[in-house]
Amino acid sequence: MSDLLERLRGRGWRMTSQRRVVAQVLDGDHVHLTADEVHALAAWRLPEISRATVYNTLGELVSIGEVIEVSTEGRAKRYDPNAHRPHQHLICSDCGTIRDVHPTGDPLSALPPEERFGFTVSTAEVTYRGLCPACG
Repeated sequence: MSDLLERLRGRGWRMTSQRRVVAQVLDGDHVHLTADEVHALAAWRLPEISRATVYNTLGELVSIGEVIEVSTEGRAKRYDPNAHRPHQHLICSDCGTIRDVHPTGDPLSALPPEERFGFTVSTAEVTYRGLCPACG
């Protein structure tokens, strides 16, 4: 579960009603939402919120490191509020559903020294792909 609202309050982020509703839509345990999905859910709570405000707020949340932008080939970007909890993603190759996963082990150790080509590797991003139960 995300603690996005708490993190934003803690950093003194100016919480307008529009920003608050975007953060509320993103906060919690959910499927990773597209900007249009965030807008639709935000507009249900605050009908006057514009699409531009949602896009601008998402962009700001990404730029300050409170939300992760998840891109998949040929699909709309999705937004993940679990920016401060290490995890990887499991993506359905058919419908694009994304889930956070927490595999055990260190992905950095999976890269043998001879495959590092002299790099000092600091992070690893792993994406698991397959078919979700609905598509499988």
